[in-house]
Amino acid sequence: MDLKSNEPFWLLKNGIVDSYPSLKLDEECDVLIIGGGITGSLTAHQMMKDGYKTILIDKREICNGSTSATTSMLQYEIDVPLFELIEKIGEKGAVESYKACSESIDTLEKLTKEIQSEAGFKRKESLYFASKKKDVDWLKNEFEARKKAGFKVKWLESGEIQEKFGFQSTFGGIVSKQGASIDAFKFAHELLAFNHKKGLGIFDKTEMKTVEYHKGYILVSTTNGPQIKAKKIIYCIGYESKNLIKEHFVDLKSTFAVVSEIDDDKFKNIGKTLVWNTDEPYLYMRTTDDGRLLIGGGDEDFYDAEKRDALLDKKEKEILRSLKKIKPDYHFYTDFVWAGTFGETKDGLPYIGEHEKFKNSYFVLGFGGNGITFSVTGMEMASLFMKNKKHPLSKYFKFGR
Repeated sequence: MDLKSNEPFWLLKNGIVDSYPSLKLDEECDVLIIGGGITGSLTAHQMMKDGYKTILIDKREICNGSTSATTSMLQYEIDVPLFELIEKIGEKGAVESYKACSESIDTLEKLTKEIQSEAGFKRKESLYFASKKKDVDWLKNEFEARKKAGFKVKWLESGEIQEKFGFQSTFGGIVSKQGASIDAFKFAHELLAFNHKKGLGIFDKTEMKTVEYHKGYILVSTTNGPQIKAKKIIYCIGYESKNLIKEHFVDLKSTFAVVSEIDDDKFKNIGKTLVWNTDEPYLYMRTTDDGRLLIGGGDEDFYDAEKRDALLDKKEKEILRSLKKIKPDYHFYTDFVWAGTFGETKDGLPYIGEHEKFKNSYFVLGFGGNGITFSVTGMEMASLFMKNKKHPLSKYFKFGR
C-alpha cells in the first residue's frame, strides 16, 4: 500500500537522514519490531531502555511511510469530542484517554531533551473554532466537558478570535493550553540513530514474509531470505495492519496537505497555535519552523493510491478556499502538496494490545488525527506487555471492544 504521494514536505526538507542495510544474515533477539516509522522508533526506544535485545525491520526505507506525510500536530484532543466519547465508553475511559494524550506531549518533550533532538519540538496552544453557527452549542458542551475534566481551556467569542488570530467567519471556539508541534520524520530518525548506537538492530527494505510460532520463540522469515528468531513481536505497522488482520476494525481515509512558501511576517499571530475547526472533514493548520503555513483537510475514503493522487489539484483548491473564508486578505503561495493515508476508528481511539490470532505479539496502532500521542501511550503499554502487566487503558484500546 502506498501511504503517501507527490511531495511530502518533511521528506524533501530533510532528505536522506540515515540509511540502514537490509537483512542479510539470520538474527536472534528478545523483541522484533515490525515498522520503522514514528511508532516503531518510539517503541524501539522503550524496549532498549528496558534492556531488551531489539531488532526493527521495515519493508521500505526507514520512516518513508506515513511518518513522512504526517502534519506532526501534537494534540491531546481526540477526533471524537470528549463529551461524545463519554457517551460512547463512559466518563472514566474517555477522560483517561484524553489525559493520556496530554501526558504524551509532556513525555515527547522529555524525550527530545533526552536525545538532544533538533526536530523542532515547540509548545503551542490549540484553537478549535466553530465554523458554523449551528456548531456553537455542541462546541460549548465540549468546552464544559474539558473544563470539568481539568483541562486548561478558555472560551473565545468570534470577535476575540478575530482580534487575537485575525480569523474571520468564526463563531467562537476553545483555546487549549496543551499542545505542541514537531518534525516527526526527523525525530523518528533521531530516536533510531540514538538507539542504533546503543545496539538496536535496524534493517530497512526487509519485509516480513511468514511467521511461525514455536514453543518459547517466534520465527520470522523475510522476503530477503534470512530469518529472525524472536521471543516477542511488536507490530507498529499502522494502516497496513488492515492487510494482516482479517476482521474490519478501521476505515482508511486519505487526507491532503499543502505547505506555503516561506513568509515569516504573515503567520506571527498563529506561530504558537495549532488551529482546527468543526467542519466535516475538519480543516487544520500550523506553522513550520522555517516560516511556512501548513494546512490540511479534505479527507476522503481511501480506495487506492492512484485515485487519491488524482485528487491532489482539486483538494489543494478546496483547502485554499476554506482558508480564504477565514483569511480573505491573505494570498497563499503553494510550495508543496501531498496526500497521506490514515485510519479512522469507530470511537476515535487506537488499537493497542494483543490479538488472539497472533501469539506472543502486541500491536501498537495509533490511529486517528493524533496518532503520534497515541503511539507514546502505546510504547508505555508495550513495556507493560513485556512484563505480563496490563495498562489501565488496555480495555478501551483492545481489539474486539
